[in-house]
Amino acid sequence: MTSAGKKIVLAMTGASGAAYAVRLLDVLLAAGCDVAVSISPAGAAVLKQELDLDLDLKSVALDDLLPPTVDDFETSPRWETLRAVLGDGPLDRHRAGDAVVDRFTYHHHQNLFAPIASGSSLTAGMVVCPCSGGTLSGIAHGTSANLIQRAADVHLKERRKLILVPRETPLSMIQLDNMRRSAEAGAVVLPAMPGWYHGARTLRDLVDFVVARICDQLGVANALMKRWGEAE
Repeated sequence: MTSAGKKIVLAMTGASGAAYAVRLLDVLLAAGCDVAVSISPAGAAVLKQELDLDLDLKSVALDDLLPPTVDDFETSPRWETLRAVLGDGPLDRHRAGDAVVDRFTYHHHQNLFAPIASGSSLTAGMVVCPCSGGTLSGIAHGTSANLIQRAADVHLKERRKLILVPRETPLSMIQLDNMRRSAEAGAVVLPAMPGWYHGARTLRDLVDFVVARICDQLGVANALMKRWGEAE
């Protein structure tokens, strides 16, 4: 599997699990993918609550999501979670002068003129991570109420890979039915349910399990976890 140059759409919405989204962004960029990001207001609120990432949705830069310096990580106790998940990946790229920023694009959630709102804009897939119940409903029912829902609708109609990563428990019959509807329409429903068989010891191990399964669905090569049956 080759990942360089793959264009992936990543949407972050208002379910708990912001660490999954930020780590996924980190891994996709490190793999050489071009990543188009859109964030809902509720998604931004979760990023603030869980990782203390304070975003202005009018304009989001890569450094707002992947802090590049040690000093940035030390400005808030909550960023210890972010550092535990990311390790030194962003720091290494910053020190190496990697122009990874050129492969990051941000689109405002209300900008329906963004390229990803049209099927004529080619992508290798889209991930909604984390996927809130409201976003799941909008996708399942094709409401296209914002750019995230419209881009998801585009991926379904174009028969491209769409991966939905809900993080909710317990699940209501409404949510289960929306997952069923989405799966029947062609989406992959990939709940953020970390496994333990790979020898999980750290927070990053648990996050990487889910991120690895997402990357597998996208055809993005990775070695984020020990796979079932692999030798120690």
